[in-house]
Amino acid sequence: MTAVIIEDENIASRRLANLIGELAPQIEIAGQITSVESGRLWFNSNPLPDLIFLDIQLNDGYGFDILDFLKDHPPVIFTTAYNEYAIRGFKYNGLDYLLKPIDKKDLKNALDKYQRNHTDTNPPIDQDQLERIQSLFNKEYKKRFMIKVGNHFNTFSVEDIAYFKSHEGIIFLYSHSGQQYPIEYSIDQLENILDPVHFFRINRKFMISVKAVVEIHSYFNSRLLLKLKPSNEEQIIVSRERTSNFKKWLDL
Repeated sequence: MTAVIIEDENIASRRLANLIGELAPQIEIAGQITSVESGRLWFNSNPLPDLIFLDIQLNDGYGFDILDFLKDHPPVIFTTAYNEYAIRGFKYNGLDYLLKPIDKKDLKNALDKYQRNHTDTNPPIDQDQLERIQSLFNKEYKKRFMIKVGNHFNTFSVEDIAYFKSHEGIIFLYSHSGQQYPIEYSIDQLENILDPVHFFRINRKFMISVKAVVEIHSYFNSRLLLKLKPSNEEQIIVSRERTSNFKKWLDL
């Protein structure tokens, strides 16, 4: 049984390959493809695998372009940082749709589903899968934060928020007008409740709004240095493993 991973981030590709090896050692990774063009070349000179793991946004196009090139493609498990492509993935008879960072349990469920249906070239998506995809597409994100200020409370709309910063174990909300307040959320929680179209976690400490980005500079070790508004006293750096998705996020 063979599979191909199509993913333009080397770290993400290696992690996915390792998880597959752990959960389904019978699957041989026949290729790890990083772009639309290299995907076309690979499929022109190699037999079709039994399964494709496909990132949607690649450096030179979309994973869908490779599927269009193949026409009669094997089952696909989509792996992406964005939920807005879920319905389109469903149209390509995707076996499952996994959001990054890939959860081990979700990957196991997708692999189990493949094992149950691998004799079918294009297995149908069951009702549970359709409902899960629709829930991703229709997910409600947090719209307001209630902040205690002294003896009273203020309400901040997410449109008023520039970024969130972790400092000594406390998360601070920074407004576009320069105000800052501690909140009772973790960065991990914020990543799950904020709309990923508007907010992006750039490293372990910062989750930023697209409206807060003023300047972007190249930084050593394949990272990016940001200037945000309101300004912050420390260097704000996009971590290397998040740089590629950060660029795609800005280019939505």
